[in-house]
Amino acid sequence: MKRETKVRIISFVFIVLTLAGCGEKNKPAVTAIREAGAIPDQESWKSRIVFSDSGMTRAIVNAEHIRMFEARRETLLDSGLVVHFYSMSGVHTSKLTALRGRVDDATKDLEAFGNVVFSSDSGTVVRTEYLFWDHDTRRVRSDRFVTVTSPKERLQGYGFEADQGLKNYVIYRVSLEAEVDK
Repeated sequence: MKRETKVRIISFVFIVLTLAGCGEKNKPAVTAIREAGAIPDQESWKSRIVFSDSGMTRAIVNAEHIRMFEARRETLLDSGLVVHFYSMSGVHTSKLTALRGRVDDATKDLEAFGNVVFSSDSGTVVRTEYLFWDHDTRRVRSDRFVTVTSPKERLQGYGFEADQGLKNYVIYRVSLEAEVDK
């Protein structure tokens, strides 16, 4: 065989081996990490999410850091959470603040964690470490210790449920402080 032919064959084999080693090796590792849910599918900072139904705004969520995980069907809200709630007619009813939160992307339900303050436009304020907002029923609840302060009373207890405007609420296992008219 001529030397020129040998060089061509060796070059061809080298190129084939080099190309065979490229491409798909890193893909399974990245896929495994993504499937394990460690890497969000979408991520944003200083963002807003609007929940609406039939063209009416139900809630507006603001968060410093948002991570969306499609496979888990959840969105995590970090570094300060502020949510504004609206009535069926589009009137602002209440506001929620918390350290962080989680949205179930399938149901649109929201969980708030850490220093949760839920206040109605009528002046009632709920303080707790955990609050759950049900998107379909427009109700909030907590199974943790809560303090509810209104213009006329201060209630504390474990377990809580209310409409999102805080007009009607129930506190389970309650202790009471109230001003009584003479």
